[in-house]
Amino acid sequence: MSDFTLDTPTQEPGLGTAMKIVYQWNYEPEIDELRNLYVKAAEAQWVAGREIDWDRTIDRDKFATTPLGTPLPIEKTSYWKSLRPEQVWEITRKTASFRLSNFLHGEQGALMVAAQLVNAVPHTDAKFYAATQTMDEARHVEVFARYIKKLDEVRPIASGLRSILDRILATDNWLHKLVGMQIVIEGLALFSFKEMRNLTEEPLLRELLTYVGRDESRHHAYGVQYIERCVPCLSDDEREEIEDFAVECARMLIDIRSSGLFNDILKVWGEAGVDPNELLLCINAERDDLLRDMPRGQRLGPVQGFVIPTLRRCGLLSERVAAKYHEFLSANPAGNAFGKTVQEFLRDLPDLPEDTAAWLMGEAH
Repeated sequence: MSDFTLDTPTQEPGLGTAMKIVYQWNYEPEIDELRNLYVKAAEAQWVAGREIDWDRTIDRDKFATTPLGTPLPIEKTSYWKSLRPEQVWEITRKTASFRLSNFLHGEQGALMVAAQLVNAVPHTDAKFYAATQTMDEARHVEVFARYIKKLDEVRPIASGLRSILDRILATDNWLHKLVGMQIVIEGLALFSFKEMRNLTEEPLLRELLTYVGRDESRHHAYGVQYIERCVPCLSDDEREEIEDFAVECARMLIDIRSSGLFNDILKVWGEAGVDPNELLLCINAERDDLLRDMPRGQRLGPVQGFVIPTLRRCGLLSERVAAKYHEFLSANPAGNAFGKTVQEFLRDLPDLPEDTAAWLMGEAH
């Protein structure tokens, strides 16, 4: 008897979604940038089982350099420095497992959104590229799952991440899907991958993130190049609707980083013997010193440091929504908005890197 079943114990009930399917009868290139990106993506396909040596063990000493991914550099607190080396290893391993598990779950969400975009986007070049992204995301799910299995175990998806993925999957507006996934979620992923890839010295993890990061930089470029062509075609009401959708997605990211993810990480650390109350008291007492030592780019975080500059390039950052970003970033400790006024906030936004792949690899700033 076969063990195959239509329903498996690990799947959830279906998420109700609504989406129009768009046929396109013109097969000639219409958007040269996207057709060229599609060709580049096709040429850059890689096979995880062939390109990466999975027989290697994780280098424990070098793995200790893997960043924790918290809004503040908690590893520089006096509490952290008082921990035993064995305890630090357990905390670092479990934290990385939690972060990588959410990368994994996020990649599954991206896989499903990319597949939706193949159906929904109206231009052939955009459909072609979304098809290559779907293949990329399947490969990313594969490699993160394989690495986590060597490190620890796959942990459940953070509730905040699940909420934002559900929101993007459920919308019936393909431009909302494009902005939510390619700009907001991919922006968070690129920012996180850059930090982890450039700081960790663990060879297998660094190689994995190099391959994945190159793919993700193309996915982000797809969103930017397509959206910035579409926005001038929209009415004022349509543009404002997309701006507001992006604001809500970004707000959810900030909330995830400041409360949801951090609370989940505290639970993970509790498994390794960390006293959350003592740690939080130490963070509050040493907060100013921690902030002073942080590079400006890290202090900005993924939303202000990458997502909002991308939206500005795409024509989706009017002063109306800039005021909303400034308000919730200023009110949230994890947001840490730069600029006392909206005008100062806009003035201090960094420019989007010209070469996202080089920026991600630490070759450009």
